[in-house]
Amino acid sequence: MGSIFKETLGLYTDLYELTMAQGYFFCQKKDQQTSFDYYFRTNPYKGGFTVFAGLQDFIDALNEFTYSKSDLAFLKANGFKDEFLKYLRNFKFSGDIYSVKEGEIVFPNEPILSVEGNIIECQLVESILLNILNFESLIATKAFRIKHIAGQKLFADFGLRRAQDFGSIHASRAACIGGASSTSNTLAGKIYDIPVSGTMAHSWVQSFDSELEAFRAFAETNPDNTILLVDTYDTLKSGVPNAITIGHEMAARGEKLKGIRLDSGDLAYLSKKARKQLDNAGLHDVQILASNQLNEYVIKTLLLDQNAAIDGFGIGTEMITGKSDAALDGVYKLTEIDGEPKMKFSENIEKITLPGKKQLVRYFDDEGKFFRDGILLQDENPEEVSTIYHRIYSEKNTEVSKLKVERLREKVVEQGNILLQHKNPVEIYDYLKSRAALLPDEHKRFISPHLYKVGISNELMATRNALTQKLRTLH
Repeated sequence: MGSIFKETLGLYTDLYELTMAQGYFFCQKKDQQTSFDYYFRTNPYKGGFTVFAGLQDFIDALNEFTYSKSDLAFLKANGFKDEFLKYLRNFKFSGDIYSVKEGEIVFPNEPILSVEGNIIECQLVESILLNILNFESLIATKAFRIKHIAGQKLFADFGLRRAQDFGSIHASRAACIGGASSTSNTLAGKIYDIPVSGTMAHSWVQSFDSELEAFRAFAETNPDNTILLVDTYDTLKSGVPNAITIGHEMAARGEKLKGIRLDSGDLAYLSKKARKQLDNAGLHDVQILASNQLNEYVIKTLLLDQNAAIDGFGIGTEMITGKSDAALDGVYKLTEIDGEPKMKFSENIEKITLPGKKQLVRYFDDEGKFFRDGILLQDENPEEVSTIYHRIYSEKNTEVSKLKVERLREKVVEQGNILLQHKNPVEIYDYLKSRAALLPDEHKRFISPHLYKVGISNELMATRNALTQKLRTLH
């Protein structure tokens, strides 16, 4: 059996991508120049926006998207032809990629990212692109929903043990892009320069003859980061009183008890009772942290409805798995071959794709807030576009000629060379925070958020309509 840590990534794809690539090769199409768009159709969690994440990981993966001797032997054993395998022997992505920034607020049906290059390389990278971007965007969006309601209170990613296998590494990164202040996942912390944090498990307490002895030993071995788990036996009658004893002993040594953690029971009730006990003992600075199946809705009711005395949260399963949505429905569609616009036609107009190379722009209202997004053909001057139209119902349109406009995408890969400047997840979160401040509040609410409108230019609409008519004639 092999290990993923010893493998090149050329086989990190679906079989049909390789099957089509071989077909292109033998159909003399391998030099055709193409453009593909990445976008998603629906915001996750019935929300009003999505946080784009995963770009840096995807681009880094392209450097490893090659084929080893064992990869080629595997493909040969599965029926691929020698001439095509010879082509793959020296394969390396050599195209261009245009993308919005990681941490950007994005919306359904927008060309968030475009891949340009020969048809084989653009086809082969589809699956790994969707795998990484869909997953990290899903988790980053969930994390930011949690951060939005938690406000100034910190929360940590505690999800490693409940994550989908090695997806936990990318998930921890995405969680921090979305607002998690740290992760318990030490490997992710090392790889991505993320702050790491953690407390103790019930097993530590149970391994000693008494809870007090367990707390005392932990404080002695971790004096700079002593957070005590107080619910192993009885939170209010045993756990918190014993933590108070340790807090006083640490103070006598010139040290400080940093916090206690609640991991079960009625968190609102227990946190308020624990806060009172700590304050009565003079331990006003000891923080109360909470964990146990938390999500944005639970945190909302704890903080806003029950006034819980909780200073921070450890979020595990609900965030790291992207509950309640299993996946982001991102897709990757061909839009141009050798300068000729292409589109997927459907009797369902909502599934008709937008043809040609495009750009994505954002318009701002008089208060400097996000107002509309526009999808334009690549060669259009955004300053000269006066109106954008609903992509399905053209009678719905918006005058944008007098609005401030911003181009959202930039070239991040040129002829296979990475142009993107690496940033750690905390830096990307800072960008997200600055962008989210410009998103009107009605798009951020959890229940029935206001729909953010995205329109297309008149030229793009005309191109689509003309191609639609042509396809109807031909087929």
